[in-house]
Amino acid sequence: MIKHLAANHEVTVASLVRSRGEALVGAGIAPFCTRYEMAEVRNPIQIVRMLLRVPTPTPSSMGFFYSQALARRVRERLARERFNLIFVHCSSVAQYVADVSGIPKILDFGDMDSQKWLEYARYKAFPLSAGYWLEGRKLAREERRLAGRFDLCTATTRAEWETLEGYRTGVATDWFPNGVDSAYFAPTAEPYDADTLCFVGRMDYYPNQECMFDFCARTLPLVRARRPNVKLLIVGADPSAAVRKLGELPGVTVPGSVPDVRPYLQRSALMVAPLNIARGTQNKILEAMASGVPVVASRVAAGGVDAVAGEHLAVASTPEEYAQAILRILGDPAERRRLAVAGRERMLSHHAWDRSMQRLDRIIDRCLNSWRDASGELAWKAGPAT
Repeated sequence: MIKHLAANHEVTVASLVRSRGEALVGAGIAPFCTRYEMAEVRNPIQIVRMLLRVPTPTPSSMGFFYSQALARRVRERLARERFNLIFVHCSSVAQYVADVSGIPKILDFGDMDSQKWLEYARYKAFPLSAGYWLEGRKLAREERRLAGRFDLCTATTRAEWETLEGYRTGVATDWFPNGVDSAYFAPTAEPYDADTLCFVGRMDYYPNQECMFDFCARTLPLVRARRPNVKLLIVGADPSAAVRKLGELPGVTVPGSVPDVRPYLQRSALMVAPLNIARGTQNKILEAMASGVPVVASRVAAGGVDAVAGEHLAVASTPEEYAQAILRILGDPAERRRLAVAGRERMLSHHAWDRSMQRLDRIIDRCLNSWRDASGELAWKAGPAT
């Protein structure tokens, strides 16, 4: 989105980083925007900010994502520069500009995080379940309040948009899909291993952890009973100790953080995405399908992808269904090839960034039209998608 907007406009980016190393990597955004502000936050301080909000109506997650330094820099920028648009990505950072007036503002929720916390409550034991339930309820109320402070609000999928619409704030809403870089994630001529599965995702993220614990306990044994040589690669940054311990199971390897996930994808016969908790679009599915790697996903994870179950990817709900779908693809090279081609073509036609950005341009114009006066004082023209 930043690269697209910067092609025709001056873009200032303000963001949080969690370490100096992350800030150094984040500095790579410099060629794609006019200027950027990054503020570092560290866990001990952010955890305290979260805990201080527990007995208050304010969601704890708002405390975790709050930085006095970033708030100050945003205020200073707004005081000395004139902006035509404020675009916020994710509700957790909407707090920095919620009270700003006189400038058109769009809040892109992406996923409706409140629903994710409420889903967590179903999988966590008490008292954590109660904590997640409380946070979900508080955040849903805050999402509704924040939506009313912006001129237009968006989400990533139609399902997330329906949740947003259900708040009935009276504010204009819309949605535009995540895209995938299909040139970067592309099929290769390298051979794949017919007995290798992979899962790709950040492994400090609870939904990813939970689905791998469940998959390794209930589904993988069913697959290996029929194909004893099947291997599972769990690829993703910052695996917890419990995730690393999965590497002690027969056939399971946990590479953890890797510089490039593509070699792991491309040597796999398929990728599994058996998430029980999933909101919005799972980028890992888009990337695998764009790479020509078939995907076997849960129904909830597949629901965030504009694709047809059975035609572009396989969908399952139970360990037996997962095992059946996996074994069918592993045992039938022609079926694997069919899904690989169909999945890739669907990404090119329905999750290409240029189409998504054309939709974003229309959303921005829709927001700004309400601000333009007869003389066209607000000068903004969304350029063609590139």
